[in-house]
Amino acid sequence: MIRLLDLFSGAGGGGVGYFDAGFRVVGVDHRPQPHYPFEFIRADALEYLAEHGNEYDVIHASPPCQAYSVTWGLYKRDYPMLIELVRDALIQTGKPYVIENVPGSPLINPVMLCGTMFGLKVIRHRLFECSPLIYFSPATCQHEGYATGNRARRVGITRTPRLSDGFNYVTVAGNNYLSDEGAKAMKIDWMTRAELSQAIPPAYTEWLGGQIIEIIQRKETA
Repeated sequence: MIRLLDLFSGAGGGGVGYFDAGFRVVGVDHRPQPHYPFEFIRADALEYLAEHGNEYDVIHASPPCQAYSVTWGLYKRDYPMLIELVRDALIQTGKPYVIENVPGSPLINPVMLCGTMFGLKVIRHRLFECSPLIYFSPATCQHEGYATGNRARRVGITRTPRLSDGFNYVTVAGNNYLSDEGAKAMKIDWMTRAELSQAIPPAYTEWLGGQIIEIIQRKETA
């Protein structure tokens, strides 16, 4: 089985997608992740990559996104900008890699994925820089209708809105969604609300992982 290193793993949204695609997954994060569903190592991601990156076939990294987010001004402390450091370290391994982050982050030739591309009831755009390159997403976004979140306030709903209030999608961010609907929309049933807010739907990395496996297999048979 192809081994994948899941750096800055969080609670494992990306890791589960890679597992479903056929990888053996190992997660690394500097914080404890008691809900991570696979082998987990608590360590500094860049230090672990430097010491053990050569032991894996593919490496995924999700460095902190807050410094690149359009909502960065809402945070009360500074966050690191690690993408360039992470990219340089990944290139040095010579392994296929993926870097995931938010729109606005300085990723190179990224593919953008959205929950609506996979039939999920969540609008959650994320960018993925891939080496080797993956040029095209599996579909276009299907933003038909409205998402819960701040728009609900504008139409006069003062409580946390539900899909049954006439919305088509859940916005899994901040305090503007209900955890049960967010979990169902992202197909994640093992995380806390705080973990869910930082996660990506497994469908994203299951699709990416499938593309990467195909590329690896083509190279092996060439």
